Amino acid sequence: MHGFQLIEKGVSNLPWQERPKKVNGAPIWRYSQNPVIGRNPTEGVARIFNSAVVPYEGEFIGVFRGEQINGIPYIYLGKSKDGICWSFDKNKIPFEDENGNPFMPVYAYDPRLVKVEDVYYIIWCQDFYGAAIGMARTTDFKRFVRVENPFLPFNRNAVLFPRKIHGNFMMLSRPSDSGHTPFGDIFVSESPDLVYWGKHRHVMGKSEEWWQSLKIGGGAAPIETSEGWLLIYHGVSNTCNGYVYSIGGAILDIDEPSKVKYRCGNYLLTPEEWYEERGFVPNVTFPCATLQDAGTNRLAIYYGAADSYVGLAFAYADELAEYIKEHSVVREVDMEIGVR
Repeated sequence: MHGFQLIEKGVSNLPWQERPKKVNGAPIWRYSQNPVIGRNPTEGVARIFNSAVVPYEGEFIGVFRGEQINGIPYIYLGKSKDGICWSFDKNKIPFEDENGNPFMPVYAYDPRLVKVEDVYYIIWCQDFYGAAIGMARTTDFKRFVRVENPFLPFNRNAVLFPRKIHGNFMMLSRPSDSGHTPFGDIFVSESPDLVYWGKHRHVMGKSEEWWQSLKIGGGAAPIETSEGWLLIYHGVSNTCNGYVYSIGGAILDIDEPSKVKYRCGNYLLTPEEWYEERGFVPNVTFPCATLQDAGTNRLAIYYGAADSYVGLAFAYADELAEYIKEHSVVREVDMEIGVR
């Protein structure tokens, strides 16, 4: 795409595999050695999936949803030299309060990890007398300090923008219910201090396309580009065999991210491989993180597969943005400021 730019410099040593000769549909391809994280990855953990990574000190670090053998999910820290082969801490991340006292959630799952200025923020779903959003901050991945829960129950799929907009933190989320939520739209909220959240705006909702006809939710942290915020999200459909989770793409306005500029009518990725179709929860591709390099426009996408594995996919960000624009189906409600 002429003139397209990734704004943040990114990371030049991100994991990468060249495009195969044949790519069907969207210009995105899976890592040929997927899944990059398999079952029973560490002692006491049966499955790792729906997890997020960032570059750190020349290598990679991540927060991982570890489903314990007793079925209760927690967040574990993982490290990697190449973004593909991961080692995990045996113990759960030791969250604490501002005074250094232990402050562990009852459970925690589907974490995102976003650097804003010089601080790394972990955002996850937890029990807050119902499913809601939990948050913590770290600067060194040694001390993890909880911050205020941003929203009341029920809410899921929250992720911060990687920089402030108009001086405020910005967060996408998906209001939900206490169960499997047969509905859901993406909203954006803002805060001056990570304590008080407001100016809630509707971003976009489910759509007529089959793969996002039931509900949608945020995925990886929005990526700042010259075209706007590139959003990799998930869409859900309902079938006679249960929910199907696919990966979609949109581009939001850079200054007013509640406005959708482009929204791809086609999915970018949908369950097709064995590790996406077969697992604890079949037919799931669930994006939680990306790595990108402005020098090459390379994009690596981490996604949960079948609630059992972590998969990796690749694309060139400029090609992906062009595909989203060429196949865009934006409705009037998407283009609104999102307040009524």
